[in-house]
Amino acid sequence: MTAQIIATLLPVFLIAGCGTLYGRFRTPDIRSLNTLNMEIFVPMLVFAVLADRQAPLAEYAGLALAAAVVVLGSGLVLWPVVKLLKLEPKTFLPPMMFNNSGNMGIPLLVLAFGEAALPAAVVLFIVEMLLHFSVGLYILSPRTPLWRLLRMPIVLASIAGLGFNLGGVPLPGWLLEALHMLGGVCIPLMLFALGVRMLDIDFGDWKTGLLGALLCPLSGLILAVPMILWLELTGLQAASLWVFAALPPAVLNYLVAEQYKQEPHKVASLVLIGNLGSLVVMPIVLALVFMHVYPGAS
Repeated sequence: MTAQIIATLLPVFLIAGCGTLYGRFRTPDIRSLNTLNMEIFVPMLVFAVLADRQAPLAEYAGLALAAAVVVLGSGLVLWPVVKLLKLEPKTFLPPMMFNNSGNMGIPLLVLAFGEAALPAAVVLFIVEMLLHFSVGLYILSPRTPLWRLLRMPIVLASIAGLGFNLGGVPLPGWLLEALHMLGGVCIPLMLFALGVRMLDIDFGDWKTGLLGALLCPLSGLILAVPMILWLELTGLQAASLWVFAALPPAVLNYLVAEQYKQEPHKVASLVLIGNLGSLVVMPIVLALVFMHVYPGAS
């Protein structure tokens, strides 16, 4: 199982490394690249995942609620820490709240628990994405009016995708395939851009990165356990929430920080060190899950 986890995580660092190597010899326009990703490829991925009727969203209401509490609650739990250590909340809290549920969470859950985990993985991804591009953007820019948030391509894609899924409206297979192909561009592109940005990181902030690598999974797990007990989640749903709660910061945190000019260098450090830390955290969490939460998967 440890070998499977490493095999899942290594592509993340390999793609980011390619970006770093390319950026050392060239000067790519990362801001334009990120804008293209935010306005085209990410919205297409979000819509394709949400609109696909193979994701039985109505059956996972409890899991979705628990995921929302984990995401939002992590910010509340870590707020006293931010104040105590005099950290910038807009820089530190979003990466702690919004985790890597897409390019790491989905493949990791499928590798750990098989194809049966795919619906749960999709639901968790949906919850994290919707909160990231609503609450997450409000955190970075509180004066942004709601109507402007609703005009964002990612938010519109989320609403449209949910409408197609919950309304039972089928999409042609060829259209879904095209959307998935175009949307699939966003994940490696985000990782590549992160790798380029790593060249500008001030490693004088490595202590903050290590702190984030510890607090991100810890705050999530602290909230996941009572939610599992309260909502009586069992089996695969409980196991999926455990893994979701322990995931490192999402690469999208860097993308958003770049767009809003919210110390993207520090956010990139939090993301990279947090994902490196998952090489230690995830094997421990999965071992606990296999022993106590979902022994049938081991």
